[in-house]
Formats: sequence, structure tokens, C-alpha cells
Amino acid sequence: MGKTRLLDQIKDQMQIRNYSPNTIQPYLKWIRLFILFHGKQHPVHLGADHIRAFLNYIVKEMRLSASSQNQALNALLFMYKQVLQIDLGPIGDTLRAKRTKRIPDVLTRKEVRSVLNLMEGMPRLVASLLYGAGLRLNDGIQLRVKDLDFEKKEIIVHHGKGGKDRRSMIPDSLVPQLEDHLRKVRELHEKDLRDGFGQVPLPNALSRKYPNADKEWGWQWVFPASTRYKDPSDLTWKRYHVHESTVQKAVKVAARNSGLSKHIGCHTFRHSFATHLLEEGYDIRTVQELLGHKDVKTTMIYTHVLNKGGLGVKSPLDG
Repeated sequence: MGKTRLLDQIKDQMQIRNYSPNTIQPYLKWIRLFILFHGKQHPVHLGADHIRAFLNYIVKEMRLSASSQNQALNALLFMYKQVLQIDLGPIGDTLRAKRTKRIPDVLTRKEVRSVLNLMEGMPRLVASLLYGAGLRLNDGIQLRVKDLDFEKKEIIVHHGKGGKDRRSMIPDSLVPQLEDHLRKVRELHEKDLRDGFGQVPLPNALSRKYPNADKEWGWQWVFPASTRYKDPSDLTWKRYHVHESTVQKAVKVAARNSGLSKHIGCHTFRHSFATHLLEEGYDIRTVQELLGHKDVKTTMIYTHVLNKGGLGVKSPLDG
């Protein structure tokens, strides 16, 4: 069983379990690096000690974060358990790195407006949704037309982090902008169809089950890329969604031009969304559901960044 075949098996097993492409690619990267680190030996001949040595290399030589170490460990555990059918025992518990708990940077409403006002076009609309609906960046750029329900003012996020679906709101203030944007997207799609294109990649095996679905309006990206690409799996020209770096760069430039000293990225809008809802008195379970957190403890971090100053306690110096 060669290395290429093993990686294909791992990819197939992750796809069967509906793993996100954003999980599949890093997992394959870590497994490939693990194999190279041990002189291209097949993992079936390696074990717990080899994983420990690899993780030490990640920590000491590559100087990567705890989250990267844990992602590498998760990838290797998946390979051994699900593909190679090898039980490594409790190694996952003993080698898992402890992540440093940090309070996230949060913008005030005024600061959110100042950053968004320095953006334009599609990146601004995406960033507005990240804040207005509490979306992760990948949640936003991977939206399909059918995921937006303007009558209910609702967004359906499919296969979010952890493979879960969830609902969030469409902000009233964004409805006219989104509708105008989708009119332009539809014009682009209809032009693609006239030119003999108009296909988009579909999740899982839907393209085999529904041969024409990849050209249907409902399956088109809300935020399509400006160019098409040739799909190596079937050699057809398709249109993908806008690349995440397009939005990230626009947010970075706007943040720099805003003059704010806070560390601002796309995820800052999601942090701000959660914090502002809690400030307005919404129940933490409601916020948890909107964010798609598995455990309410994850949502609880936002109770520490509410704008109350010193946890709402009045200093005795001010008495």
C-alpha cells in the first residue's frame, strides 16, 4: 500500500464522514509531513513513540501553536483509528497540548462601523454578514443562493465547523444590498450559461445524484469568484466562491486605515456580534445556538469581554 494510495483512502474516509474541505486538506498535510519526517516509512510500521517524536518536532523546531499541534495529533489519530484500524491507546489524552485561554479582541459598535465604512464591494458585504449574523469567514463565503431565505430573514449555514448545520438571521439593513448583489450574481450566472459554462462544485456526491444541479440557480455561490477554474476531477470549467484571502486583505487594509490599535481580523466581527448580543441582554443559550457552539462554555468567554469595566465592579478608589 503506497503513500499516495493511503492518502487517497484517508481522504475518502473523511469525505464519507462529511468532513469539511477546510479539515481534510490540513489533515492530509500533517499526515504527509509525518510520513516524510520518518523517512517515508509507512505509518503501519510506526506507533505512539513516532507520533510523540513528530509532535516534539512541531513544538521545538517549527514553533507552532497548541491548536496546530492538536490538529496534527487529531489527523494522525484519525488515520490510525479509522483507516489503519490500529488502536494506539490513550495517547490522545497524554499528548494533547493545552491551549492558552485568551480574551478575544472585540470592537465597539462605532469601531465596527468605522472599519466597514472603509471597505467596499463584495468584501464589505461579506464582512457585514460576519458581524450581522455572527458567521465565520468560511461560513460566509461558502453560502449558496438557496441558503438565504429573505421571507424569513434567515440564513442556513450548512456543514459549519464540526460538520453541523445551524440558522442565523439576515440583518434587515442588509436585505436591499444582498438583493441587489444577487441580481448581479444572477446576471453573471446567466452569461456563464449562455457561454456554455455555469457549473459550480457540489458537496459530496450530489453531482452524480442530480446531474444538472450544478447549473441550477439555487446552488450558485452567493459570493462567486471573478474567474472560472478547470476541475481536475472531471475537466469541466466551474466557478468557485470568492477566495478567503480577498476578504481578509480588505479587512486588514480597512483596519489599518481606521487607525485602531486593536488586532482586527475577519473573526473579530464574529466576536463582536456575540458580545453585543449579550450586552443587549439576549440569553447566552440563544447566542450559543446562533454561533453554533457545541458547548456553552465556549460561548461563556464573551461574558468576560462585556463592556462593563472590571467585571462591573466599582473600584473603592472611586468611592
